[in-house]
Amino acid sequence: MPTLTPHENYMRMLKGQDPEFVPSTMDATPPGGMVTMTFREQLSPMVGGWEQGEVRFDLFGVPYVTERNANLGALPQPGVFILDDITKWRDVIKRPAVIDEIDWEYCASVDLPKRDPDALYSGGPSIGNGYFQMLASFMGFDNGLIACYEEPEEVKELIQFLTDLNVEMAKKFIHYYKPNAYGMGDDIAHERAPFVSVPMFLDIFEPAWRAGAAPYVEIGCHASHHNCGKLDEFIPYIVDMGFDSWNPAEPQNDLLAIQAQFKGKLAICGGFDGNGFVCWPETTEEEVRAYVRQQVDMLAPGGSYAFGGGIMGAPDDEFAIERRSWITDEFEKIRYSYY
Repeated sequence: MPTLTPHENYMRMLKGQDPEFVPSTMDATPPGGMVTMTFREQLSPMVGGWEQGEVRFDLFGVPYVTERNANLGALPQPGVFILDDITKWRDVIKRPAVIDEIDWEYCASVDLPKRDPDALYSGGPSIGNGYFQMLASFMGFDNGLIACYEEPEEVKELIQFLTDLNVEMAKKFIHYYKPNAYGMGDDIAHERAPFVSVPMFLDIFEPAWRAGAAPYVEIGCHASHHNCGKLDEFIPYIVDMGFDSWNPAEPQNDLLAIQAQFKGKLAICGGFDGNGFVCWPETTEEEVRAYVRQQVDMLAPGGSYAFGGGIMGAPDDEFAIERRSWITDEFEKIRYSYY
């Protein structure tokens, strides 16, 4: 029988130690539940959750909508852009007033008493999604990529402006909240390859990621990086920035090679294809369960791994709910069989 709680076991894995049983990404949640950060609502996070059809605006005036089939996740409103010329970004993208209105000392006085001192504690401030995603939200996906090619210096200056805002808030958050974890995401890849080349990544986006993580890494925070898609060639840089876990670590990447190269330095959190045949109506329950076993069989022996799996769907989509239940149930049946 295990002697560690799921959260304690997850922390062992995250530190590069052998866990007692296969961790789940859900085990990273503090045992008492997530602590609400009082300042977050002031920063208007566009994570979704509101009903489809309603439009909400982020700190810079970008309109966002939700999609029920994506579990009410938020995305920039299609076809509506606030910036059409990257060289004019200074006329459009302004410092949000709310940054100067947050009473960090008061917020910490409300939030810190709820903290579990033994749990991962993050939830730090951010002015939006990752820098590539923010560029796309301002200009549109294609225009943002064109700007990276035609006007890289202007793009870098915009991203530096955004990075400086995040670093400014990070330093205040660290001072008042003393976090021990940090999470950063920037979906810069699709299913087959990154959206930008390695040289473009290193020139434009890598410095922003590194600078944003630095205040947290410098004080010893566990740093989690979220990036969907295939980005094997970016992983060494992500590790070098100080990130010690990566999610959802989708299997179109060479996860075994990454696991072997960075064992004890980078935790593979996920390792599940939630967009493939597990979503097909003709896929049977046993085939879904077999896929869960296959992925855990492959990745658990290498260590530095936490299972995370599911599929998208509307909140009340019975098909998606049932598939998720199969996935979770099968994992719970086998997670104690490996170490």
